[in-house]
Parts: sequence; structure tokens; C-alpha cells
Amino acid sequence: MIYLYGAGGHAKVIIDILEACNKTVAGIFDEDTLKVIWNFSPSKFPGLFNFSNDELIISIGNNKIRERISKIEATYLTAVHPSAIISKYVTIGKGTVIMGGALVNADTRIGDHCIINSHASVDHDCILQDFVHISPNATLCGGVSVGRCSHIGSGAIVIPGKRIGDNTVIGAGAVVISDIPDNVVAVGNPARVIKTSY
Repeated sequence: MIYLYGAGGHAKVIIDILEACNKTVAGIFDEDTLKVIWNFSPSKFPGLFNFSNDELIISIGNNKIRERISKIEATYLTAVHPSAIISKYVTIGKGTVIMGGALVNADTRIGDHCIINSHASVDHDCILQDFVHISPNATLCGGVSVGRCSHIGSGAIVIPGKRIGDNTVIGAGAVVISDIPDNVVAVGNPARVIKTSY
């Protein structure tokens, strides 16, 4: 059976993806058991989760929280919406979720527990480390590298061959034309570092 960990809006999108793939969510875990999503009332982990047979998706948008929860030694399911266009030459890690309308081109490598959000475009030969979030309508041109736990904001553009460091946030609508280091927030056109991120 399939379970989700996290009872927020991100869980709703994942439920929708799984239903589009003819899969059923058996239940949701969350520290806040008062949350309700449709007909799901969450319980605290592990609840009824069977570590031998069940699969888990961490349904939380925050990269650092996904990283922390991923230390649970479970079988993690990857979910890809049927409307996403994924090259057969793409590698996708465990626990990663790819939303509707996303495009991922040849020889891209996506790590574990990543989010490729609605209508994001990830071109050829990109490397996304674990726990990366590419927000809706963001564009990574060819050969871009995105470090662990980094977040690319909605509508941001990263030109070919650039490197985004670990734990870095690229603001919505930013245009990245040079490498961005670890542990910073960068915004604007062209993107400039404005502060440290962690």
C-alpha cells in the first residue's frame, strides 16, 4: 500500500498524481492529526505502515524537512504525472515527484526526494542533487547543476551550464547568468545574492 508523509497542499497534488496513475493512497501521516485532506484524517507515523510491504512518499514541499524525514528507512515511491514528458534517458531517484506538464530532457539526472513542479522545464544533461525543488514554470537550460536542498523559484530561468550551490534559493522570476554559491538567496535579473539562506 502507498502512504504519504505530510498532510498539506503538496499531499493533495501527489494524491491527484497517483490517482491519475490508477494508484490508491492508503493513508497520510502528519504530526498534526487535526488536519483533514478530503476523506483522509492523518495519523502519526508509523501508524499502520508496514515496513516490509508498504511504500512511502514524503509529501512536504520544504526541502530540509523532506531531508530530515527521509532518514526513515522505508521503501520510497517515485510518482510521475501522466502528462509529464520525460525522456527515456532520464534517471529519477527514489521518492521524487514530477507534476503535470513538466518536461525533463535527455541525460538529466534527478536525485532522491526531488520535486519537479507543474510545467517546469529541465533540459538535457542537467544534474539535480537530492531534495531539490524546481518550482512551477521554472526553466533549467541544458547542463545546469543544482545542489542538494536547493530551491528554484517559480518562473526562474537558469542559462546553460550554470551551477547552483547547495542549500540555495533562487527567487521567483530570477534570471541566473552566472554560478551561484552554496547557502545563499539570489534574486532579480540578472540574479544577485542578497543574503545567506541557512
